[in-house]
Amino acid sequence: MQGSPDRPTTLPDPEAELRRALTRQKTVATGLLVGMGGLLVGTYAMPPGYWTELLQASAKAGVVGGIADWFAVTALFRHPLGLPIPHTAIIPNQKERLGAGLGRFVANHVFTEAEVKRVLSRLDLAGILRNFFADPGAVKPAAAALSGMLPRILASLEDGRARRLMARLLPRIAGGPGAAKVIARALTALIDGGRHQEVFNLALGQIKVLLAAKEEQLQAAIAARVRAEGGALVGWLAGATIARRVLAAINHELDRVEPGDSDLRHAFDAWLRTEIAKLEEDPERAAAVGRAVRDALAHPAVAAWLGDIWVRLRTALEADAQNPNGRTVQVLENSLSNLGAVLAEDAAVRERLNRAAEGVLVALLPNARAQLADFIAGVVRGWDTATVTDKIELRVGKDLQYVRINGTIVGFLVGGALFALLTAVFGRIAV
Repeated sequence: MQGSPDRPTTLPDPEAELRRALTRQKTVATGLLVGMGGLLVGTYAMPPGYWTELLQASAKAGVVGGIADWFAVTALFRHPLGLPIPHTAIIPNQKERLGAGLGRFVANHVFTEAEVKRVLSRLDLAGILRNFFADPGAVKPAAAALSGMLPRILASLEDGRARRLMARLLPRIAGGPGAAKVIARALTALIDGGRHQEVFNLALGQIKVLLAAKEEQLQAAIAARVRAEGGALVGWLAGATIARRVLAAINHELDRVEPGDSDLRHAFDAWLRTEIAKLEEDPERAAAVGRAVRDALAHPAVAAWLGDIWVRLRTALEADAQNPNGRTVQVLENSLSNLGAVLAEDAAVRERLNRAAEGVLVALLPNARAQLADFIAGVVRGWDTATVTDKIELRVGKDLQYVRINGTIVGFLVGGALFALLTAVFGRIAV
């Protein structure tokens, strides 16, 4: 017949085996003490004589030793016989002090610098990461988990705080002493790639288009200028001719510049490289560039633009991070795989990673030890006194019963030995 569904389910006691072992050992120790007491009583019914007295003295000492050790073991966990004897029930009364002492012991004698280094040297963190990142089946879930954490990380950043931080840091970073060198190297890369000539071609083409579109206005303006400088007669005779020749000369020079190997292009290239060299070598020029960059980035309009970039970037990252096949997951997956490949191929990198991890943990160890000691003390302090006593007794009580057994047996043997020795020295004392 099945039980009622309303009847509470009793979970098995995970410490049942410990309780049974403790009970068995207590029974043995108590049984030995009772047996020793029975032997003591029995000696009074035996015929008088040396051997009876020896057995009686041994039994007395065994009973005394057994009772003394029973009292000592019991006093650790509770008051013997329920009597409030001083310095008994030590563990319940000294729970907080024992917790603090346990915390200090673990922190100062277990989590030592030498022990941490020894464990880390055997652990080989870099090898573990190498094997993990070499497994595609492990890297993909790890990348997805890291990507899933990104929205929570971004949500923990206040937009206003992020904007203010960006507004403070970006001008300092971008306008620092190395800003001019960064700009110079970027411009050098553009020149080496011929991109500056594309800009030159674009400017040249726009000038020619402008001249063609404004040719009549330019001729009229030049003719008017000739009349203004040379008088009406000169303007009437040569104004239009001079204007046409000026425009023709300009177009001719532009046509000469257009070929890729023209002297003007070479001069333009040389001028740009000279100016770039000044950015890298001239401290005053570098400082001026840094100030210009800082002023530009500190402008309210630029700050607002950067804030808008942050909002857009955050929104895009949050949306992409939720997609298991998004670029964020792919970037993280590729990065982890690349890291695994580097760790697999470069033993020096593995060694540096292990040393770096060791250095970080050793640097954090003093503060961690203090927190660990406080944590253990706090955990023990929060335990119920009866629970603490029960847990400790279950784990050490079985061994402590051997103290009782040994006390009874050793007392029996020592009592008999003392009786034999004293009798041999002083003789038997008649009662």
